[in-house]
Amino acid sequence: MRKLGRTSAQRKALLRNQVTALLQHGKIRTTESKAKEIRKIAEGLIALAVKEKDNYEEVTVMAKVARKDKDGKRVKEVVDGKKVTQYDEVEKKIKKDSPSRLHARRQMLKVLQPVKETPKAVAGRKKATKNIDMPAKLFDEIAPKYVNRKGGYTRIIKIGQRKGDAAMEVFIELV
Repeated sequence: MRKLGRTSAQRKALLRNQVTALLQHGKIRTTESKAKEIRKIAEGLIALAVKEKDNYEEVTVMAKVARKDKDGKRVKEVVDGKKVTQYDEVEKKIKKDSPSRLHARRQMLKVLQPVKETPKAVAGRKKATKNIDMPAKLFDEIAPKYVNRKGGYTRIIKIGQRKGDAAMEVFIELV
């Protein structure tokens, strides 16, 4: 385990951030020693996602959804002098994780940072930001690419020395 010139808390936070960025964007630029540490963690997460990818069942549930008018606002009705929102019952299909997949999801959440994303069209508005479910991204987008691959999910490409401190810089990317 490389110490990277940091305290354990700083090192853990740095690696969590970088692994999250790698899985979100598919490619990041960093130093060689950091990349080698990131690779260990990222490959473990991807292997976990590949193993538990199809380990769920589809379940149909009844859900209460607020009734909306043509403008997208909730329909309210006055009951006993109070405004009460009207609800409709609808059937929804949800993925119910098996216990091992749930455990894998929680293991991923121990490492991955919460990610917020803002669409380019509405940049700058707080309401437009949405939370990305990184374990779901791992299971649904990243894992299917690597089903027939036994390890080696990342690649490190050297790009030369950094100008300031001559540290070897690399791109680490998902293969």
